[in-house]
Amino acid sequence: MLRFYNGRVLPMSDGCALTTDEVWIDGDTVSYVGPARADMPEFEREIDLDGDLLLPGFKNAHAHAGMTFVRSLADDMPLQAWLFDRIFPLEAKLTPEDVYAFTQLGILEYLTSGVTAGFDMYFFREAIAQASVDMGFRTVLCGGGGKAEMLEAEYRKYNAYHPLISYQLGTHSEYTSSIGELTDLGDLARTLKAPVFAHNAETEKEVKECVERHGVTPTVLFERLGHFDHGGGGFHCVHFTPEDTEIFRRRGLWVVTNPGSNAKLASGVAPIEDYRTLDLKIAIGTDGPSSNNALDFFREMYLTSVLQKLKTGNASACPASAVLEMATVGGARCMGLEDCDAIAPGKQADLVVIDLKRPSMQPVHAPVENLVYSGAKDVVRMTMVAGRVLYENGEFFVDADAIRNEAAARTKALIER
Repeated sequence: MLRFYNGRVLPMSDGCALTTDEVWIDGDTVSYVGPARADMPEFEREIDLDGDLLLPGFKNAHAHAGMTFVRSLADDMPLQAWLFDRIFPLEAKLTPEDVYAFTQLGILEYLTSGVTAGFDMYFFREAIAQASVDMGFRTVLCGGGGKAEMLEAEYRKYNAYHPLISYQLGTHSEYTSSIGELTDLGDLARTLKAPVFAHNAETEKEVKECVERHGVTPTVLFERLGHFDHGGGGFHCVHFTPEDTEIFRRRGLWVVTNPGSNAKLASGVAPIEDYRTLDLKIAIGTDGPSSNNALDFFREMYLTSVLQKLKTGNASACPASAVLEMATVGGARCMGLEDCDAIAPGKQADLVVIDLKRPSMQPVHAPVENLVYSGAKDVVRMTMVAGRVLYENGEFFVDADAIRNEAAARTKALIER
């Protein structure tokens, strides 16, 4: 067993209320949250937080971690040109071994940012799953489209693959899928009673061209085809119509906002404060390390909040507490990780320790506001997944140099093919 004590705790089970409770870990599970007790068990390790902050890890609810190989290789371009002219031709050369190496590099970056789970949509799902297991990292795979038979096989395989791996149905987007594939995906969702996710309304062009092809927006099309009969949601959700927003509200669907990527690609600023006002469910993702270009959750939280203040002209819009809930509780529930959404007995021990003694965290007037408005990756003291410490005090518990070298060599070879 493992004991955290002498610190501040943000359980996230009751909003952003702080406690000074102890937290005990038994294997991969939180076993106790509360005051020190006289009948304490024997611990393998006792961690003195020394006033630092313990909270659930951040959940990256939309990413393509394997895209580390094109970081800073195709920049300063609008989405469609970036995707079709630069990214897709390079991705056509990828091998499973490439994706394995590039995903591991992305996971290293996640750990430095306090991210304990990723919702990953990319090629070669077996390679992503194995890279995650080998790193001890939690990944929810998202289907990227294709034949319904393949998606069903993946759904069944990866939801029984490993405790760290699960799977949600999905398709990349309306514009990369045939109407037959989208129709079959809706039928599959109904059969499995499963949620469906996709890139949705990321750009005005995407929405406009969908209307030209099908007479309706992507959201309306997906709903008509049955994608949302059992939940799900959309990545980006920047250019919604009132009808789209109402579908998401009525269906209880997840909006996954990606402010860094949307800003860099000039796709727009999603009206997150409007969605909050309407009680839409919201989570946060980084998108990929080519369109972002970082997998930095502190920057993403900051942008989620401040862009809404700028968009609405209201400095009180999208407060820090709401953003932190999106980044932790919201992300976990969006991804189907109901046992990773808070620090409570029986929940998974996916935790992060924040060093409140770092200059950017001082003075400690309000830890939540510090996290969202002045936090950066250097404040992450420890990242734990399933009760296992994967990153602590700047050190990884894997051979990070070997991972970096392998990814660099494979990037060079891929570009030269």
